[in-house]
Amino acid sequence: MLLAGFGTFLFLLNLAMLLLAVVAIFIAATAREDAYRAADKKTKPFWLIILGVTVAVNLLVPMLFLQLAGLVASIVFMVDVRPALQQVSGGGRGRRGGGGGSSSDGPYGPYNGGR
Repeated sequence: MLLAGFGTFLFLLNLAMLLLAVVAIFIAATAREDAYRAADKKTKPFWLIILGVTVAVNLLVPMLFLQLAGLVASIVFMVDVRPALQQVSGGGRGRRGGGGGSSSDGPYGPYNGGR
């Protein structure tokens, strides 16, 4: 019984790592090439290769050490590269309603010069 539960846990863990890698490679593939350069991150082909190898390892080579290395790459992409790409591309979710804002807007609304 305990081994069956552990096997289920490992299956779900592998599925979660695969899902994260697939989402990361989809985001990397749909981002613009110039956004990577503007965000001063590695190139788009670099991330596509790294994340593609991660997906392949998760699907074809069930070795936990290699999967964990791919997990680190996926996490780095999601928490470092993706926000930088969103900021450069103007896809940030900082404003409600999708409205345009002025260049003097701060994080809590428009700055009015102390008035």
